[in-house]
Amino acid sequence: MSRDAVSAARPVLRGDRRSNAAVLPDKRQATHAGIGFTELSNGFAATDDPAGLQAICDRLGPGVINVFGQRWLTRLPLPFDAEDQQAGYWWEISMRQVEVSRTIVFDAPRHARGFFEALVADNLDLGRPHNVEIIFGRRVRRDTAGTFRTAIDRRDNGGVLVNVFYKHSRIKQYLKDGRAMRIETVINAPRDLGCQARLHNLDDLQAKARACNRRILDAERVGQGCVLASPAFERIAHPAVDAAGRRTPALRFGDPRVMALAGALCHTLLAATGFTNKSLRALTAGLLGSDYRPGQMTYDLRRLRLAGLIRRLPHSNRYTLTDDGIRIAVFHTKIYNRLLVPLTAADQPQAPPALRAALATISRHVDAYAAQARLTPQPANLTRM
Repeated sequence: MSRDAVSAARPVLRGDRRSNAAVLPDKRQATHAGIGFTELSNGFAATDDPAGLQAICDRLGPGVINVFGQRWLTRLPLPFDAEDQQAGYWWEISMRQVEVSRTIVFDAPRHARGFFEALVADNLDLGRPHNVEIIFGRRVRRDTAGTFRTAIDRRDNGGVLVNVFYKHSRIKQYLKDGRAMRIETVINAPRDLGCQARLHNLDDLQAKARACNRRILDAERVGQGCVLASPAFERIAHPAVDAAGRRTPALRFGDPRVMALAGALCHTLLAATGFTNKSLRALTAGLLGSDYRPGQMTYDLRRLRLAGLIRRLPHSNRYTLTDDGIRIAVFHTKIYNRLLVPLTAADQPQAPPALRAALATISRHVDAYAAQARLTPQPANLTRM
């Protein structure tokens, strides 16, 4: 269930942010229309008619806001009188701040906090310029003015608030009442998203803000599923021949070159314009730490394309990851960085003492079983005759 809310326009129509003034009319209209729903503070947790409820929420548009504003303008003392208005001089409402939100309600609220905080830990780099570029759908160059960063804050209720900043605007994420994830794109300057501030541009601005909410979800959804259940995992682990007779070499987990490729592809997940042979080769060479020639990159691009992990953009030399490519790249990188590297270093002095002691106990018992099964060389027992 998503709900779009306009927070303010110019002149400032916004009231107290803590009040339910913006959403209560929608709830009253839903009740009047006979639509059943469950409240979620200033939103909706569930409803028996999502389409009908969304239609009520969508009524808040430029026309409704303009009528509201003009009604008050006729009552307030203004320097323009009726004669000025007839001559064409009057106030025009424009947008000062617009918030477009999406609320995702969890089926099991008890898991909401753990899921959300794990999601935050996996996406601390969302505010980097190359990520902001795709989330907001805007090009970020070296000379682009503004702030691009991620801020993790604590809310008054002890929850976590994630802010992704772009120029004057931001996207914030937080848990709502411990059972729903709220994503709000806060636009403080419509030009940040390529829109003008006049009120009749509200629909266009809302569409672009909704796209921001969708793209940040797409970015955070990467790597959350289990890749082992994907047919792609088995497909790339073995050589294959397609119907045209083209042989696809295997991309085996653990191979240094394959792992470097996976890590390099992770760097391109949110690239708005895809990647090229040259850009991916630079990333792969840096992760390999050794010479990586253009011919090798061309060969690996062919492997990735035939395996269905990347696709070439039409009429260009650029590539983008497929859904399977995203899952494989993230899975390989996470398993290597978060599981294999820590485990292989677990018996080193920097590992916790309890972990080193547990591993020593396991090794001792494995050695004992191996000796009992006569799988280890036994010392020679020679007796002089």
